[in-house]
Amino acid sequence: MYIYNVTVNVDDSAINQWTTWMRETHIPDVLQTGLFLGATMSRLMVEEESGTTFSIQYKLKDEESFRLYQEMYAPALQADHKKRFEEKTVAFRTMMEVLAEFTAERLD
Repeated sequence: MYIYNVTVNVDDSAINQWTTWMRETHIPDVLQTGLFLGATMSRLMVEEESGTTFSIQYKLKDEESFRLYQEMYAPALQADHKKRFEEKTVAFRTMMEVLAEFTAERLD
């Protein structure tokens, strides 16, 4: 499995508008491509000089799905984000390969 991670620092003045748009529009649009298995949106729990930082992690089954996303969908989806929030956000993207997953055993 792979994780496409998008980290975004959002200016305080745009947090409500941005988080609503991400939850109701952007993330559903990305998932609607049919190339992702799911997504998680998190807020980083760190003190920032300005703004708040979020991480959106999209799960993929293989690298081919990511390649297709990059070729067919990413340019338009990223352009829409930039058009709406360019002055209020800074983003960077990383692709990660999941090497192993672990679960904790519960002792009841």
